[in-house]
Amino acid sequence: MMALSAGSADARAAKSTSSGSRGERTTSAPAATNTAPSTAAPMERTAAPAAQPGAQRPTAPAAAQSGGFFRGGGFMSGLMGGLIGAGIGAMLFGGGFFEGLGSFAGILGFILQIAVVALLVRLAVGFFRNRSARASGAPLGATPAYAGGPLNRDATEAGFNPQQGGGPLGAGPLGAGSLGGGSTGRAASRQPDEIGVQPADYEAFERLLVGVQTAYGREDLDELNRLATPEMLSYFSGDLADNKAKGVVNKVSDVALLQGDLSEAWREGNVEYATVAMRFSLIDVTLDRASGRVVEGDASRPTEATELWTFIRPLGGAWHLSAIQQTR
Repeated sequence: MMALSAGSADARAAKSTSSGSRGERTTSAPAATNTAPSTAAPMERTAAPAAQPGAQRPTAPAAAQSGGFFRGGGFMSGLMGGLIGAGIGAMLFGGGFFEGLGSFAGILGFILQIAVVALLVRLAVGFFRNRSARASGAPLGATPAYAGGPLNRDATEAGFNPQQGGGPLGAGPLGAGSLGGGSTGRAASRQPDEIGVQPADYEAFERLLVGVQTAYGREDLDELNRLATPEMLSYFSGDLADNKAKGVVNKVSDVALLQGDLSEAWREGNVEYATVAMRFSLIDVTLDRASGRVVEGDASRPTEATELWTFIRPLGGAWHLSAIQQTR
């Protein structure tokens, strides 16, 4: 029964799939937040170009891969090759294998001397290299610190104080969200908010959450066209067409945001993106289109979902829904 109850939420907008585009970050996972601490699922439907495979890591030197004493080149293999060649030459011209090179013990002594000299040279090179690094003032083994300010901004910096319940996002009766920061203690190589998301933006995100879900439940493609990108509209249109083909209709109502926080916000050229983790409740049922009989869900019991929604806007323009990702 618990599994069936959870499955009833699968008919909401986007049908519990990860769809849409996040610009250059489409193939990278959004930063974890308090609302969505788990990993986001990768995009199952997207119009973004496929990620180009990264450059292959340089292969190890042949000597390190060979695993054998005489393989892979290098000084020792050249030395042994020369000794063996000299031995074979001595045999061909009437001498013994070791004739002209001394006894077997002499050969081993010669090899040992060469190895000792090579080791001393290696140690000397390492010593002078470390000394040069210390003279330059860079600590050995140091790595550059990430640029920018602290990774986790407090919600009050964005003009929203969840303790006072004065913020627009998640300020409903079921709880207040904590906007404006990532999860504590998680390292990241980029700032969570590169564009300065304001309280008015959070209000727009909440309106889009409610508006998109409600319009989807009404099968209102005109409203969805106003709220979402053409790409997302195409997915919604396809999902609604599938419902009609199956003879069912998805009814979504009473959408309420329970908690939300900013995962990341950034700019690409003349457009800005913001990915927000949102936990919300809604009445989500699937009805038989002809009889109105409930096929899935409970019309009297709201379900909850946690998703990451990405919004896009031109500079100075209005936000539109660009992607919905599920959490794993």
